[in-house]
Amino acid sequence: MTERIDTLAVIGAGVIGAGWTARALAQGLDVVAWDIAPDWESRLRSTVDNAWPALERLGLHPDASTARLRCAATMEDVCQDAEFIQESAPERLELKRGLLARIDRATDPAVLIASSTSGLPPSDLQADCQHPARIVAGHPFNPVYLLPLVEVLGGKHTAPENVDRAMAFYTGLGMHPLKVRNEIDGFLSDRLQEALWREALHLVNDDVATTEELDAAIAYGPGLRWAVMGTCLAFHMAGGDGGMRRFLDQFGPTLKSPWTRLEAPELNQDLIDAMACGTEQQAAGRTVKELERLRDDCLVSIMEALSKHGVGAGRTLADHRARLASE
Repeated sequence: MTERIDTLAVIGAGVIGAGWTARALAQGLDVVAWDIAPDWESRLRSTVDNAWPALERLGLHPDASTARLRCAATMEDVCQDAEFIQESAPERLELKRGLLARIDRATDPAVLIASSTSGLPPSDLQADCQHPARIVAGHPFNPVYLLPLVEVLGGKHTAPENVDRAMAFYTGLGMHPLKVRNEIDGFLSDRLQEALWREALHLVNDDVATTEELDAAIAYGPGLRWAVMGTCLAFHMAGGDGGMRRFLDQFGPTLKSPWTRLEAPELNQDLIDAMACGTEQQAAGRTVKELERLRDDCLVSIMEALSKHGVGAGRTLADHRARLASE
């Protein structure tokens, strides 16, 4: 029987924490949140309101309501009401490790505690906890309220059944939990994204291309394909009837060519200026909130289109809608 969780506690209400908040509210959960940043409550509610139209298009749970959000005065207050805790503090090991230990002391030992870390090993994060068996990593992707992927893994002292409990919870939120079987820095998706990001920095740094040209090189080509299938299956198809074996036989020798430079370039002021100016030109005066709404509308359209074919994120959406209809 699936464990019933009605209240999500969000500790750290920045971009990622706000994304978790919006997703959980849309799925009919109560959310209690806490942060230490100035004006965090107003910014959290603004983010949820900005995300809500896209969530309405995807389909809200019958009990979904932004009124089910409560902003707490203290972290301990959050922990008292929690049935599942999602920590989304800044990506600094000492900060997260100390915060998780504090959460651990204030929370019933049966409550799962997940960190939204994008690559810090759970074994390091749980090192100071009294109950490390319930600490897991649950790494989402921005915007959390729309993108279904969440990488899930435990540390050396995490009980395997707690990884499974976390995966079941995320499935209930309409997500695609991906179990990372081996604890590795950066997990899976970010290691792939990091390689692409480093290469982009080199191409801008060497004045080969602008940020807009590099984004076009993805958005109009492989990016569309990636929404349906990953790199491996796409390249399997590129081999024709011979599949991946034929592809590697034909294109494998190019791996020896000096096409890529995975070591990151020095992040000097000139490169920072080039990246910042390039993306500001791409934004063309639009605010971040305006860009978020555009991104969200496009993502919803893509996922709805994919749902008709039962592939990628569209399959996750279709499966979740079917579960909601059967409840």
